[in-house]
Amino acid sequence: MSSVVVVGSLNMDLVASTKMMPRAGETVIGASFQQIPGGKGANQAVAIARLGGNVRMIGTVGDDGFGDTLVEALNKDKVDTASVRKENDCSTGVAVITVDEQANNSIIVIPGANYRMTIEDIDNCIDQINESDLVVLQLEVPIEVVKHTLVKAKELGKYTILNPAPAQYLDNDIISKVDLLIPNETELEILSGITIKDQNDILEAGRKLVVSGVKELIVTLGEQGCLYLTEKEYKYFKAYKVNAVDTTAAGDSFVGGITIGLMNGLEMDQAIEFASKVGALAVTKQGAQSSLPYLEAVTQFEGELL
Repeated sequence: MSSVVVVGSLNMDLVASTKMMPRAGETVIGASFQQIPGGKGANQAVAIARLGGNVRMIGTVGDDGFGDTLVEALNKDKVDTASVRKENDCSTGVAVITVDEQANNSIIVIPGANYRMTIEDIDNCIDQINESDLVVLQLEVPIEVVKHTLVKAKELGKYTILNPAPAQYLDNDIISKVDLLIPNETELEILSGITIKDQNDILEAGRKLVVSGVKELIVTLGEQGCLYLTEKEYKYFKAYKVNAVDTTAAGDSFVGGITIGLMNGLEMDQAIEFASKVGALAVTKQGAQSSLPYLEAVTQFEGELL
């Protein structure tokens, strides 16, 4: 069976639901509060596992209760956590999330132990990377760790997937080591340096990244679906119509869907259609890992395209 290594963050999400987002200096009364396991790396690992994938997590937590809870949550979803290291005298990563009635969210991430991850952590897990087929990364751990992982993964002949979030500029040394890049519209704008106002700008920005060395690119566009782009072709895919409750982890669920599709040998068109269903289901529930669907729900989903 194919396997995947996810290198990335583990956060405890502190989620406040409210009727409206507070303005600067304003206090509003919230509707509810939850503590939900999250972190882009852990979210994507759980998404892959719930869709039937064999997945190992490489990451770092602090020596506090949040760290123990996050590892237990991954274990519950059958994610291999043997390579999740505990950092002493450090807090686990935390994300403070506000969600309004329109399912919009604002997020503040305090990286904590995630930023204590080192190149040595990757070297210590090189056997696990070598035994995998795909390596999935994001940008909630130090950029030098991301770069080192990509270099080692390509030396070992692995297929690499990078979700460049949170958005930041990446040099060509990183971009050229990525087989599949999955940014959203904002991340695409920052990566390319091109201001995006319409579909022509999206295409121009995407082509600039392909010229920089990215083999395949999927730009997620929310309700507008996504764009798939290579050196030779491009194609738009529509999103599914659902009643959105919370968009937290929508991108992570999509990455998980793409990964499991490729692990199962699907053609890219099929993998994108599958991932679109996964993402649609994720926004119908609140929270990060709590919203990620299981394979049975995805296979039974018969949504209408927008």
